[in-house]
Amino acid sequence: MTSETRDTRPFAVLDDTLMESWPTMSEDDRLEVFQSMTRGDASELFLTLDPADQEALITPLPANEQRVWLRLLPAEDAADLIQQLDDQEERAALLALLDHRMRPEVEALLAYQDDEAGGLMSPSYAWMRPDMTVAQALAYLRLQSADRVSMIYYAYVLDNSQRLLGVVSFRDLMAAAATRRVEEVMLHDPVSVLEDTDQEAVARTLQESGLLAVPVVDDEGHIKGIITLDDVIDVVQDEATEDIQKIGGLEALDLPYWRTSFFEMLRKRGGWLALLFLSEMLTATAMGFFQTEIEQAVILAVFVPLVISSGGNSGSQASTLIIRAMALEEVRLRDWFRVVRREVVIGLGLGAGLCVIGFARISLWEFLFGSYGSHYLALAATVALSLIGVVTWGTLSGSALPMVLRKVGFDPANASAPFVATLCDVTGLVIYFSIAKVLLLPSLGVQ
Repeated sequence: MTSETRDTRPFAVLDDTLMESWPTMSEDDRLEVFQSMTRGDASELFLTLDPADQEALITPLPANEQRVWLRLLPAEDAADLIQQLDDQEERAALLALLDHRMRPEVEALLAYQDDEAGGLMSPSYAWMRPDMTVAQALAYLRLQSADRVSMIYYAYVLDNSQRLLGVVSFRDLMAAAATRRVEEVMLHDPVSVLEDTDQEAVARTLQESGLLAVPVVDDEGHIKGIITLDDVIDVVQDEATEDIQKIGGLEALDLPYWRTSFFEMLRKRGGWLALLFLSEMLTATAMGFFQTEIEQAVILAVFVPLVISSGGNSGSQASTLIIRAMALEEVRLRDWFRVVRREVVIGLGLGAGLCVIGFARISLWEFLFGSYGSHYLALAATVALSLIGVVTWGTLSGSALPMVLRKVGFDPANASAPFVATLCDVTGLVIYFSIAKVLLLPSLGVQ
């Protein structure tokens, strides 16, 4: 096949090449490729995209085509797509395209925040009454599965007011005698979450329970929908992405990398970068405060990057570990004293290791090259003790800062590695020059 033929051939099948190139395409190119596909391939592609990409694809289409693609989605996915629109008139226009059965379901889902259990749930689930026989329940499940319920691993047992009484697995129903009542084989007091439960808490509930789905209920115990493991996988990925971006020292992106505009990227990254730059000015201030000491012992300036970067690195390590441990609820606020005590000991150990390396490096360079003169031992001791101090302080501050932020109501992930490193830079300089003032300068005859 010639290159000209290959360049002009539209994507006719959903292949790996298309899926790899899709994130880097412009919105116009995506729409052109999408409209060139057969209906089957286009449907397959549409269902694999996230809500933001789906919304971007159907917004430019005429209303009759929008209706086709919206009705292809289950209620919860249609709600996620519509939620991408900020304009209320545009939302209302898409809602009007839904059929009379799905529209109330989508409107009910849109009443919830997208990071709450109610915003994640599917209103389609299998249910039955407690007084049914097993034979009646199985026949009823067949009817529901032929209608619109796709997941029948579990069926939820409800009373006449739709209050959740119990849950029964399909396997248990199949194994039970046909004449037994559902209430005899169901599990009473099933695991459930409230409709306003945060999505991270929902993910933990599913993880800890080992269930494939969990029901969502209101304050009175009426079932509103279910959240499946598939729904939570996306939540976990989104939450982890947000935390990683914050730890990296930027505001979390609302859209995927390639869909974030140039100016939005500047705004998300520039604010934090400017804040960190202003914070780093304190480092220059600290250097200026010790200018006399530097002039009297210029060799001190050589080891400034070595010392302060060690403190920043240890602080970044500690903050990353504690932020992740708090996200997984391995560490809670009540554990603060244990964390601090543990990290101080770890910091001393890490500092001691770097202390030995730093002392050995200065001594070896003096032996091989005569780099530091007759006062090299005092210099080596200054650097070595400074490393113990700054690494211990970095570890302590890096582990404590996320817990302090959580205590005052902020996201611990805002204790980003660059922010902790900046904090440790300033304090590291103070520790380094204070020790030099005691150990090194007197040996040089400087008061």
